[in-house]
Amino acid sequence: MEKIWLKSYPPGVPAEIDPDQYRSLVQLMEESFHKYADRNAYVCMDKFLTYAELDAYSKRLGAWLQSRGMKKGARVAVMMPNVLQYPVAIAAVLRAGYTVVNVNPLYTPRELEHQLNDSGSEAIIVLENFATTLEQVLGRTPVKHIVVASMGEMLGGAKGMLVNFVVRNVKKMVPAFSLPNAVRFKDALKQGGGMKLTPVELSLTDAAFLQYTGGTTGVSKGATLSHRNVIANVLQSEAWSAPALKEALGSQQLIIIAALPLYHIFALTACAMWGTRVGALNVLIPNPRDIGGFIKELAKYKFNMLPAVNTLYNALVNHPAFASLDFSGLKIANGGGMAVQQAVNDKWLRVTGVSIIEGYGLSETSPVATCNRADSTEFSATIGLPVPSTDIAILDDNGVEVALGEPGEIAIRGPQVMAGYWNRPDETAKVMTPDGYFKSGDVGVMDARGYVKIVDRKKDMILVSGFNVYPNELEGVIAAHPGVLECACIGVPDEYSGEAVKLFVVRKDPTLTTEALMAYCKEQFTGYKKPKYIEFREELPKTNVGKILRRVLRDEKPGDKKAA
Repeated sequence: MEKIWLKSYPPGVPAEIDPDQYRSLVQLMEESFHKYADRNAYVCMDKFLTYAELDAYSKRLGAWLQSRGMKKGARVAVMMPNVLQYPVAIAAVLRAGYTVVNVNPLYTPRELEHQLNDSGSEAIIVLENFATTLEQVLGRTPVKHIVVASMGEMLGGAKGMLVNFVVRNVKKMVPAFSLPNAVRFKDALKQGGGMKLTPVELSLTDAAFLQYTGGTTGVSKGATLSHRNVIANVLQSEAWSAPALKEALGSQQLIIIAALPLYHIFALTACAMWGTRVGALNVLIPNPRDIGGFIKELAKYKFNMLPAVNTLYNALVNHPAFASLDFSGLKIANGGGMAVQQAVNDKWLRVTGVSIIEGYGLSETSPVATCNRADSTEFSATIGLPVPSTDIAILDDNGVEVALGEPGEIAIRGPQVMAGYWNRPDETAKVMTPDGYFKSGDVGVMDARGYVKIVDRKKDMILVSGFNVYPNELEGVIAAHPGVLECACIGVPDEYSGEAVKLFVVRKDPTLTTEALMAYCKEQFTGYKKPKYIEFREELPKTNVGKILRRVLRDEKPGDKKAA
């Protein structure tokens, strides 16, 4: 297809970017460490970390990791919320020649065990709050080296000690754990200070990150993002944002609010990587669910960018203290991870004076594939235009492009598209076309201007607060409960999270209660995956070969159901 979207580009945004201008992400980071050495790179709980300090700390930790004897390309898991150790860890792992495996710290033992084993992670850097989860599975994983961080250790002096005391003894946020061979983060830095980081020859095709996702099918697998993939998306994001930032900021330092977790691909690229490239200050928010506390942090900075999902924008704009903030510096509010709702955008625009700029992407695309114009002042109800060096095709079930304006599966081609799923050539083959397009599993329509609108999902994925939930995974675990005969999960609309999980169950044990099953799910799944609703049935709709029809459950009207 002709690149019809180029005529809708803002002035000055290039049709192509050059992802080969760096040899690796390490070169990109080290360039910024030196160029912006005196600038603050991150701040968390009022403690600032300069680019020079990020350079020094990551060099020390990288040297310590190399001293463990791991070979180039070894996988190192990072299991932390947004704390200062996170950017240090990412830079250290990459500079040591290894691959970062980002782990959701709220994972259950079962979920953590799968990811560590599937990735073959030999080391892990974990915040002590979540060390008990690691302890439960460690013996069944390939992990040999453990670094344990604490909330307060990088805050320094009396403040750091006070934060650790409160977190451990007052809020009781650190369950007891025993990891005898673990090294404390601060000790690894100290030991690494007496070592030399050996530069590693990296290529653009080497794996930088494994981002775990269900993809367009249910089994959690690692999207292999090469150095070139992430560099490309950083440069694409920079070029796309320029119309809203260059004139407004000039040489002034960009301030980004990093409320989304850095283990999520949206924040990883938009905050950690792109922020580093442009010498931004990233304001780390460890717990954005504390909206009151979050707003107090926002009040301290004349911030310019706030990437978020619809639910977070909604929570902020409906809090009484939010409207009193100074929004004169805000230039871009990037919405992604889930659909931005018109009502949320309209209220956000009234309060802040800035429209939410919705984009679209996946872990498999590093993530940004499309975005609305950064200089837009109106809500388009679309996911925008393909970003530079990106092709979007709308395909029918046979992989043939449909006519303009017709619905089909959104397929993406560009330098940000993953190398494939880690050790899953069969799964990779299912989503990649012979001419290099990644099939997203989402159904969309492109209009004559090149704007794309998502109209449906091809698969049964449920989107909860911007996180993918896959019914196959949930059903497989819930079906193992001794009181469950059959089960099925669907997504239902939810005003807070966009969608919520609803579970339908045919009981094997007639005494099984909703409360008992909810308790089981709480043990097995991290928060966003847990069913919000459970409905017991005598039977579930099936095809003539016995396959449960989730579609029928989704399409039911209130009078149709057959409750037990």
